[in-house]
Order: sequence, then structure tokens, then C-alpha cells
Amino acid sequence: MSRWVEVLFNIPLHQSFTYKLKDDQICAAGMRVEVPFGRQQKVTAFVIKVFDELPGNLDFDASKIKEINRVIDKEPIFDEAFIELARWISQFYLCSHGEALSAMLPSGRREVKASSDAFVDDFIGNQKLVLSEEQQKAVAGITADNSSSFMHYLYGSTGSGKTEVFLQCAEFMLAKNKGVIYLVPEIALTAQVVEAVTGRFGKTAAVLHSGLTPSQKLSEWRRIISKEARVVVGARSAVFAPVPDLGMIIIDEEHDGSYKSGTTPRYHARQVAMKRCSADKIPLVMGSATPSAEAWALMNDGRITKHVLTRRLAGGAMPEISIVDLSKEDLTGCISPQLEKEINETYKENRQTILFLNRRGFTHFFRCKTCGYELFCKNCSVPMTFHKKEGRLRCHYCGWTEQPPTVCPECGSVDVGYSGFGTEFIENELATKFPHLRSIRVDTDILTKKGELQEKLEIFKKGGADILLGTQMIAKGLNFPGVKLVGIINADTALHMPDFRAAERTFALIVQVAGRAGRYFPDGKVIVQTWNPSRSAISKACSSDFESFYKEELEARRLALFPPFARLIRLVFRSKNQKDAEDSAAYVANALQEKASNCEILGPAECALALISLNHRYQVLLRGQYLTPLQKLCDSFLKSYKVPQGVYIEVDVDPVSLL
Repeated sequence: MSRWVEVLFNIPLHQSFTYKLKDDQICAAGMRVEVPFGRQQKVTAFVIKVFDELPGNLDFDASKIKEINRVIDKEPIFDEAFIELARWISQFYLCSHGEALSAMLPSGRREVKASSDAFVDDFIGNQKLVLSEEQQKAVAGITADNSSSFMHYLYGSTGSGKTEVFLQCAEFMLAKNKGVIYLVPEIALTAQVVEAVTGRFGKTAAVLHSGLTPSQKLSEWRRIISKEARVVVGARSAVFAPVPDLGMIIIDEEHDGSYKSGTTPRYHARQVAMKRCSADKIPLVMGSATPSAEAWALMNDGRITKHVLTRRLAGGAMPEISIVDLSKEDLTGCISPQLEKEINETYKENRQTILFLNRRGFTHFFRCKTCGYELFCKNCSVPMTFHKKEGRLRCHYCGWTEQPPTVCPECGSVDVGYSGFGTEFIENELATKFPHLRSIRVDTDILTKKGELQEKLEIFKKGGADILLGTQMIAKGLNFPGVKLVGIINADTALHMPDFRAAERTFALIVQVAGRAGRYFPDGKVIVQTWNPSRSAISKACSSDFESFYKEELEARRLALFPPFARLIRLVFRSKNQKDAEDSAAYVANALQEKASNCEILGPAECALALISLNHRYQVLLRGQYLTPLQKLCDSFLKSYKVPQGVYIEVDVDPVSLL
């Protein structure tokens, strides 16, 4: 007897396809199959239904239905609830059902066991710690059945013991035979949290991270489905983990931008977690020392239950923060006399220093001092960065490199030079000013081998270096007992971005980096160097005036009608041909304007980063008080709109950046 399957593909088509099973093939919904599709003979498809009789509404000849080549999986890797979650993602983030399902699943074809001890070394927190009164109260409040809201927020300074609260909440759920998903921003940058989870839960923990091969991810996926692993720790995509009897989702460092996907579907792990927890009526626990503006507003409205931790538990105290106004300094490099003095003092005490600068490379701009010409990447509308070690200029967006010119390409002047500076420049300055100190630099330029980041952090943790210099890689989740001093070389780098979250990001980064100091001893110091000491994000971060900062930031957002006081959908039109991108954006903006009744259409406008990898970029924004009308308008129009050849549209619901 013939049997058929309904399948989805990872393509931007809003439809399913029907194939025929061969007589000897065993298949069920939730498996992947290999089928001929179009001109290709081997394409992976996702089975969402198996049936014995063809539906009567098919308007084509059943004898022409193609057969499946082979069934990839021996057992299903997703279920009906997973298919429904994918359907919600496709409707919410305006992509096809197949694109959503593909983003949620591991791509491996065969299982290869992952090394379970990759993150389990000598983490000091493997044993259950005695909770403080504040922590006990938080655990009790989160795990109570009679909670008025399923959403909880653990708000506390860096080093106040949020991780231990999360772990004990997870233990509570395990004792009730419930599974737990524990999300961290980026596995490599939050290894100490991963170590804590794997150290506490051992073989019952599964780690999903980008370092695993697709086959290893599939193996971990199977361990989760079979209940061999009950606690799943991972970055953004771990929110889709198929945990049976899920009891809780934890989101550490909730404010972090890496929870938002940069490719289709552009989902936010926080929103997906909210959907899963709401559907299953289970707690969602978020935490950060610097909540996102949206989370802060929800806490103030009482829609998220707030649990506050005020004390550092390892014997440390919040560090003393000093601001250095660079406009008043007579600088011979990037390190001010005050910071230089403190670095030397810290070394004399046999303690360690962390220096932070969120910019890679040696110098940032090539500039002619005669005519003002600046050298931009030939593929992107961003300045080239000089890398001294390579002796070349490099674009950090597309990777294009070229030899630095010795004369101005515009006017021929030899009076050319560089301005701005990056981590490579600071490394050079450290070698000159502190030849007696050992330093380690950590950024994506220098980390070329797998596991190199962990090696370097371990060396620093064990006292093998006096200074750790890096980008935002060193801003999150790191816990070094020997660190007394943190120096922020330039607090202004993110402030000048033409983006509505620039102040929020700057504030969070300063607070998070400063939080690396004085975690074990009450004598931590932080030096913040800035050209704009009066800017609210900088002054409020340095004075730990959280209430005032969020109040000002939310008022500014309210007046400008930006999230959380409005919802946005961003359409980016990109094309190798500038006129095609511009014309498409203009046409869509006009067409949406005619149909828009309860929302605002902004644009078309050139994106702040107008050219990336030779693609010209224009954007149209849909803005309104509620999201559903925006989604309906956008979805109905895009499904009927024939996108011109050579133009690609990126759809971003609730964007976290407008660059």
C-alpha cells in the first residue's frame, strides 16, 4: 500500500510539498528525508506529516509525485509541539515554516559523541554553596507555585551570586523530574558559567555550542530527547532544545545583544523562551546586573517579578570608580598618567589588571592631513583598520585587506597618517611603558586556534600574566580572584553609533567590565577614560546610579517613540546595484503607506552602514504601538510582492540595532 509524506524545505516559500514513500521505507513525522527537488537530486526535507491516502484537494496528477531517495533518521528528532513552535516563529518573525524549522534543528546526518568533559576542569563552584538570605528568598520566590507571573528577574550587581541561584533553581526542577534550559550569551565568553553547570550536574548536562560539529550536536540532541541529559546549557539556539517535561528556562545576562539572531529567521531567544514558558506554564528566569531597557520597564510595571541581590558574596565589594577626562590630559599614548600609576601600584601588590577597549587592530582611520581624505573599504562604507603585525589595512565587516598607501590617493600629499587606536596599539604601548609586566591580549584577530581563548584565560587566572587586554570578550561572566584594577581605555567607542540603543550598550558595557574588579577583596579600582565624562551613560555607570540612568533612557525612548514604547519591524533592501535597492525600498515604502491605517512608515532611508560586502543597503521602518497590525500588514504585502531580481529583503521584527 502506498504512503505519502508532507515535507518542508529550508527555502523562503510558504508552502509544503508531497512525496511518495518507497515500499521498504519506514518514516514518521519528525524525521528528515533526502529528496529530489527542482534540479537538485539530494535536498534535505523535514517530514511534518505521514498519511496513507492523498488529500482530495490536490490539483495535480498523483502518479507524478516523486519518491523519497532515503530516510535520514532512524527515529524522530522533533515532535508535533516542535512543529507548532516553528509555525509560531514563522508567523512572528515573518519567514517560511521551513526556514524556521531548519534554524531550530541540528544539521548533522550521523551521530558522533561530543567530548562531555570539554568544559569540566577545576571550577571552584562544583559543590553546592550555602545561600545568603537574599539568595534563599530569590530561590523560594522563583520556585513557588503560586507566583503571580511566570516571568522572574534576578537583578543584582556583578559578583552577587546570581549563578548559584540559577543552579539551585535548576536543582529544584531536577528533583521534580523536570528538565531545564540554561542560556548564556556566548559559550566561549561565559565558560565559567558552563563549567559551573557541567561541574554541578555532570553527565545529566548537555552543552550545545558552536564548537561542536553538526554530528556532535545531533548526538547531544538525542541525549536530550532520551532524557539522558536533563539540563541543557548553551547559547541562543539552545532555546529550541527538545527537553521532555521542561520545567524552567534560565536566561543569564539577559541584556546581551547576541541573543538576537542575525540571519533568517531573526528570532530573539528571550521572546522564544517567553513563548515556550507561557505555553507550558513554567517559570522563565532572567538575570543581569544591567537589564535591558525593555526588562527594566516590565519590572517597573510589575509584569516581571523582581528579585534583588545587593551583596558580593566572595568577600569583595563594589569597586571604587574614577573618571579620567581625556580632554584635560597631556597624553603620550592612550594610557593616562593616573591609569599608568595604578597599573604599577597593582603590580607591586602582586595583583592583576584588566584593560578593556572595544576596538581591534592597531589604528582605526587612515587620514590625509592636507585634504581630509579618509580611506574606506572598497566593499563597505566603513573605515579600514590598520593591523601592524600584518602590515595591512583590514575591513572588519567583509575581511578585505590592502597595502596601506604612502601618499594620499586623493591629492597626492605625503602628509598622511592614522588616528584612533585599537587593542594592538595598546599592546604595543604596554610593552613600551611596562616592559617588566607580562600581558595577554584577547580579541578575534589574535585567537586563531580552537580552545586558545580558554588557554589564555586559564593562564591569566593562574597568575601567569599581570595584564589581560581585550575587547568585549573579557566583559562577560569572567571571575578572576587576583584582579584588583580594571582600566577602560576609551568608554566612548559605542556612544557615537547612530543607533537608539547606543547609550544603553555603553552603560551596560562599563558596568559589566567594571564588575570584573574587586570580586574577592574589597579594594577593587576602576579607571574609566573618556572624552565625554558628562554623558549620562558614562557618568551614571561610574556613579552606579542605575535608577536615574534607566529613568532618563526610558523617557528619551518614550519621547522618540522607540522600544519599549513602540514596536518596530525593519525591512532592509540590499543589492549590488544601488538604484535597484533604492527603488525597491521606495516602492515598498509607498505601497505600505497606502495600506497603513494604524501604524507609521518611516523611510526609505540609506542604512547607517550603507554598503557592506559590495551590497548597497536601504531601510524602511514600520512603527506602531502594537506588533500584530505591523506583522499582518508586512506579511500580507511581502507575500504578494515580487522582489526584483538581484534585490534581497531582510525582515527584522523587533530589531535590536538600526545600523
